[in-house]
Amino acid sequence: MHNYAICIIFFMLMQAYTVYGQRDKKKYITKTIDESSFDTITVKKSEFQFEFKNLNRIPYYYNHNDLQLIKKYEQKRDYVKLLPLLENYVMNFGIENFSRDTDLLWRLGNLYELLEQLERAKYVYRLALKNHAGINYKKILRAYETMTTTEVDNHVPLEYYYELVEYRRAIDTLHPPKSVLLNMGELINDDRYPDYGPTMNVNDNILLFTKRKKELAPSKLYYRENEELYYSKKYDDFWDEAVPFSNVINSHCNEGSACISRDGKTLYFARCKVTDYQYDCRDCLGSCDIYVSYLQDDSTWSVPRNLGPNVNTIFWESQPTLSHTEDTLYFASDRKGGFGLSDIYFTYKNKNGEWMPAQNMGPTINTRGNEVSPFYHPTHHVFYFSSNGHLINFGDRDTADYSYKTFDIYKSIKRGEFWQEPKNIGPLVNGKGDEYYFTIDSKSKDLFYAKSEPDNLKNLDLYSFPLPMEAQPTATTKLKGSLRDSTSGDPFKGIVSVIDISDGIEVAPKYIRDDGSFEFDLINDKDYLLILQGDDFFRIEKKFHLQGDTTFDIKTHPIKFNKWTFEHLEFENGKADILPEMEIDLDKVVNFMVDHPYFKLTISGHTDSQGDPAANLRLSQRRADAIKKYIIEKGHISENRIQAIGYGSTRPIVEEKTEEDRALNRRVEFQIIKPTKEEIEQLYHEDQMELMQQLEEQKNQSESSEEDNQN
Repeated sequence: MHNYAICIIFFMLMQAYTVYGQRDKKKYITKTIDESSFDTITVKKSEFQFEFKNLNRIPYYYNHNDLQLIKKYEQKRDYVKLLPLLENYVMNFGIENFSRDTDLLWRLGNLYELLEQLERAKYVYRLALKNHAGINYKKILRAYETMTTTEVDNHVPLEYYYELVEYRRAIDTLHPPKSVLLNMGELINDDRYPDYGPTMNVNDNILLFTKRKKELAPSKLYYRENEELYYSKKYDDFWDEAVPFSNVINSHCNEGSACISRDGKTLYFARCKVTDYQYDCRDCLGSCDIYVSYLQDDSTWSVPRNLGPNVNTIFWESQPTLSHTEDTLYFASDRKGGFGLSDIYFTYKNKNGEWMPAQNMGPTINTRGNEVSPFYHPTHHVFYFSSNGHLINFGDRDTADYSYKTFDIYKSIKRGEFWQEPKNIGPLVNGKGDEYYFTIDSKSKDLFYAKSEPDNLKNLDLYSFPLPMEAQPTATTKLKGSLRDSTSGDPFKGIVSVIDISDGIEVAPKYIRDDGSFEFDLINDKDYLLILQGDDFFRIEKKFHLQGDTTFDIKTHPIKFNKWTFEHLEFENGKADILPEMEIDLDKVVNFMVDHPYFKLTISGHTDSQGDPAANLRLSQRRADAIKKYIIEKGHISENRIQAIGYGSTRPIVEEKTEEDRALNRRVEFQIIKPTKEEIEQLYHEDQMELMQQLEEQKNQSESSEEDNQN
């Protein structure tokens, strides 16, 4: 059977979906290197951003005289006077300006682009695209995509990625990422009710979450759904049985979306109105409000208190999360006056400990879509949230009537007073469905979130998942590079992966861009393994220590598919033993065969004309067989993919007049047989049928064993 056949199908037949990345333009110091040299170069980072001082002061900014001057200088093409005037007008925007005056963002972006201030142009175009109301959207998108052509990331489809990881387990030099999605078990999850909305204390030993149960309605004619807060404690790395909070916290209304203070004595959560139980939410201002409760000396929780009109409105407020100093509270709300359907807001305490009027987080975080599930990392100044309005999204869906985006999780780094442009945490977490209601432990080891089983879409369970590299709060150091033909300078096509050697943190692999470049955000001061693989070059594997923003310009020789020969494949006279110095070249062949499971290989052994021809023929066959055995055992390659033939001295490449001529004729040649598209499809179909048959046999054996145990 051709194991893990699906990987080559995706690699050769499936086009990767593209996502558009936003990157800062930095002056990277580059150095051209070959496969054996991977020196590092360190640079500093920076990012451009506006400060919109009017965002939480006025809803809409309008200045007739300035608009007339802007129009005048545009017509006269007086860009020197136009630029500061247009910049100043945009920086005075209120929230409504972003949707009502998108054309001004478009015009400012155009001006930046004209003056070759490209990073500023891309920044303004992003603001326009995230907050557009249909005005000039296609023009802005086209301009932005044109400017970011060389920044497009083509992520390898996950189906191929997981097969690739599994296939690599046979190769000792690689460290497959740890990627196990674990159900948190029956002590946490209830197969009768949905469990979701997890949060943890800073010590990672208390898990709080929401459970949606059913209870008898007051009329006793039907059952209604009721959300309640539960918690579980961890003992010796095991989560104890979850229990509900007392009736002081849980009521006949809906409670959920909690967060707890560092000392474990202050609980913030959302309480939502229920029509039949208005009394339990008699101090609610809107459909859902944020409440606070305190742990008392007798270990009971105080009666929850509404945070009041500075935080809550007549609309929906929920999903609170605290800053490190616990004097700032972030939450989601669908109140009027925001950028989109729901935005993320924050409030802070004054000197008297009172919560001040809530403020919108602004257009860097919020969009015209929905932003929900804010989460402030417990040990780093990194802000996570879910959104369906940002540019990079792995859940685009097309229906018969329209296309829309699902919720993905994003992260934003705080530098100084500003939150930076959010980054999608990648396809290892963000799939085709919605991702929200999540938390991350303080050590950034695991992500906890809710998902449903394929056979039970209505019931959510809580899962843990090793936090991928893209989601790591400290993954802010750039690794950039390129791969080119050492002879022609042309870019190679293929896949580039980075493995965290020490921790096995996942880095979602990407296709090398059309210009031969690639880019990753990694954790600084760690050891990594860089892997580049493709059809036209031997796999490149290099370990390196990341120290600051780094770039590698790599050049390698292309593969010629007719015949390969290597300089170091020299056997001892009259022997067929594989020598240690031969393994470097042979491992290149092994890796190539691993990366291309449908390719076949012919190994041909050749000798010079010295000695007995029959003996030379037998010796060349033994040498070819020895190499075949090495490749099969080292790479766990199927034997039927490799043919070994000894030709003795019957196929010289030069006439033997000197010792150098004889050395040329003593060689081992490798010829790759590349299958056609149709052959790959047929082999893939055969493998899938064989795999289904094996699974059916395993199922039958399991059922038979169960019957025997019962008997």
